[in-house]
Amino acid sequence: MNKIILEVCADGLESALAAQEGGAGRIELCQQLEIDGTTPSFALINNVRRQLGIKIFVLIRPRGGDFVYNEAEFLQMQEDIRHCGKAGCEGVVIGMLNADGSIDVPRCAALVAIAREYTMQVTFHRAFDRCSNQTEALETVIKLGCERVLTSGGHPTAPEGIGALKQLVAQAGDRIIIMPGGGLTPDNVAELVATTGAKEVHGSFRSAYPGDVCRTDPEKVRTAISRINAI
Repeated sequence: MNKIILEVCADGLESALAAQEGGAGRIELCQQLEIDGTTPSFALINNVRRQLGIKIFVLIRPRGGDFVYNEAEFLQMQEDIRHCGKAGCEGVVIGMLNADGSIDVPRCAALVAIAREYTMQVTFHRAFDRCSNQTEALETVIKLGCERVLTSGGHPTAPEGIGALKQLVAQAGDRIIIMPGGGLTPDNVAELVATTGAKEVHGSFRSAYPGDVCRTDPEKVRTAISRINAI
């Protein structure tokens, strides 16, 4: 099996550096993980870009809650993508839905087009898990030109959605990468990869540190990588 890419969700500089130390292939940079992540500040993006040697994908999500956005939020997302491109990031992570659970195609396409202006890749994030029909949604994301989908298979966690993830990987074939994420640990990630055939996986791999701080644990990242590459 080819080497599996491990993407670490990092909510700050320390977590980003820990992910790199542990051997992560890239990070998804965000803030406010307690509400499943929002777009990090321009200052954090710039600081992490200066100090990291691995790829940085930035979450483009103006707020918590649903993925149905108004015009002001849409404009903010466009500007955030432009900043990521100017800062030298390798990718962005997006997702916009309509109220009926379908993908907001015109506005997602506009975000992808901005990313392409800066030669950035695009991941469609876990808004996908709220789509009313994932089979149709995957075809839509492929037509949008995204490189990958971050998903738990429509379930609260990827291990719970393992059956759906296996089906999505099969449906995707070589057209797009299905990247399982949500609830992954060093103890369950290898089984998930072996069962689904996923080539990339995503997790935060955090531990508690003094001061009631949770951040990425480089040893957990290292262990997860070792286990998935031993399959």
